[in-house]
Amino acid sequence: MIAANNVTLRLGKRALFEDVNIKFTEGNCYGLIGANGAGKSTFLKILSGKLEPTRGYIFITQGQRLSVLEQDHYKYDDCQVLDTVIMGNKRLYSIMKEKDALYMKEDFTEEDGILASELEAEFALLNGWEAEADAETLLNGLGITSEYHYMQMNELTGSEKVKVLLAQALFGNPDILLLDEPTNHLDLEAIEWLEEFLINFENTVIVVSHDRYFLNKVCTHTADIDYAKIQLYAGNYDFWYESSQLMIRQMKEANKKKEEKIKELQEFIQKFSANASKSKQATSRKRALEKIQLDEIRPSSRKYPYIDFKPNREIGNEVLAVNGISKTIDGVKVLDNISFILNKEDKVAFVGPNTIATTTLFKILVGEMEPDEGEFKWGVTTSQAYFPKDNTGIFKGDMNIVEWLAQYTDSDDMQFVRGFLGRMLFSGEDALKKVEVLSGGEKVRCLLSRMMISGANTMVLDEPTNHLDMESITALNNGMIKYPGVAIFTSQDHQFVQTTANRIMEITADGKLIDKMTTYDEYLESEAGAKKRQKFVNTEVDN
Repeated sequence: MIAANNVTLRLGKRALFEDVNIKFTEGNCYGLIGANGAGKSTFLKILSGKLEPTRGYIFITQGQRLSVLEQDHYKYDDCQVLDTVIMGNKRLYSIMKEKDALYMKEDFTEEDGILASELEAEFALLNGWEAEADAETLLNGLGITSEYHYMQMNELTGSEKVKVLLAQALFGNPDILLLDEPTNHLDLEAIEWLEEFLINFENTVIVVSHDRYFLNKVCTHTADIDYAKIQLYAGNYDFWYESSQLMIRQMKEANKKKEEKIKELQEFIQKFSANASKSKQATSRKRALEKIQLDEIRPSSRKYPYIDFKPNREIGNEVLAVNGISKTIDGVKVLDNISFILNKEDKVAFVGPNTIATTTLFKILVGEMEPDEGEFKWGVTTSQAYFPKDNTGIFKGDMNIVEWLAQYTDSDDMQFVRGFLGRMLFSGEDALKKVEVLSGGEKVRCLLSRMMISGANTMVLDEPTNHLDMESITALNNGMIKYPGVAIFTSQDHQFVQTTANRIMEITADGKLIDKMTTYDEYLESEAGAKKRQKFVNTEVDN
């Protein structure tokens, strides 16, 4: 068990947390949620001991081991992959190193023998003999296969390092597991493996994630940070959302009844307070009026953008025809004879691990790159808006946000421009920020403002959910569902893809296209079935 007792953290005059009392118990997985800046990652640091609270303390059951997902992806660059995972259990790893040093001594003494015996006993108690096998199992589950296990960490890509560090956090069956955005940079198969691991994990998990589907899948409880307090709910993210909305509705209804009662009592008192025969009743109603207390309904600190894509022109029957597009990058053929036709009702999600191929195709379709072979043609009634994965070149210069967005409209009305920014939470002075100092999430919201102001009837979006908080992802999700135009997009957010797409396309590792008129969940079920069938065939052949 791990608990916060009267924890307060002050940053200058601002209280990030105020007298927080919460207990996290064994066998449960807690999703820690809250608006950007609410302090989710900070609270994990307090729980882990990396940050001292201003007041209060953290209690951990004696003898329990706490494990944290490391955020510094370069910390273990000089270490071997397998060793990095085993370092997740610091005591076990130190015993292994101490044993090795002892046995390499030329003058091995009797005292060394006694120490070695003690170390061997503790090593066995910590399942040291299974350590390498357990580490390999975790790595393989996350997609880091055996050829990587004895490589140095600095030889791995960024996404591969993330998987190794996640395996490190999971290693050795920790009693308390703290995970800050564990699905970031993970591919679909790794996320599915992690979901199953956490569902079957029997100890305490506290996880921060912007992935609503992931939280719904793994969490038994939800801890909501709002106004420097943490409220605990039994249930996953969707249950929290419904419960919190229901609570607000109930409080509003209760207040409405109280207000009606207050008005009724006030009218009686005003009418009969001067009437001698009714004075006792008026006095009684005054006492009743004094006892009525309206519930304080404090609005959430969360802010939801308003995203509404409205095409200026209705789209015709001819949308997009792609015929035989191929492209080679750095000697690798990422697109191989890609052909498809878009229909006027299509919202197409590009899925799969070949993200370079998807980005390349999107750049070709919006005119930022030329294909080696093939051609494409947009319908004459179409107008396109593009959301690039890499936006570094778009926000250069000394412009503020209003000036930046004004470039993309023919209107001279700055209030018109500010209206679109206001929907995306850039109001007042915020709209005058210089674009070069914007955060990743702010840049994404600016790009979405640009897409809204364009009035396009076809949209190409390459990972628009990256860098967004949960509120913004929810708003974008709702905007995409309502959008009456055509969209092709890619996203790592499962719920976003499932609720938006009616057609799935996958570009395989060899650059070929798989096109299915289906939902995302149906596609995943068919892929899982195909893998099971292939595994069965391989087993039959081996036998």
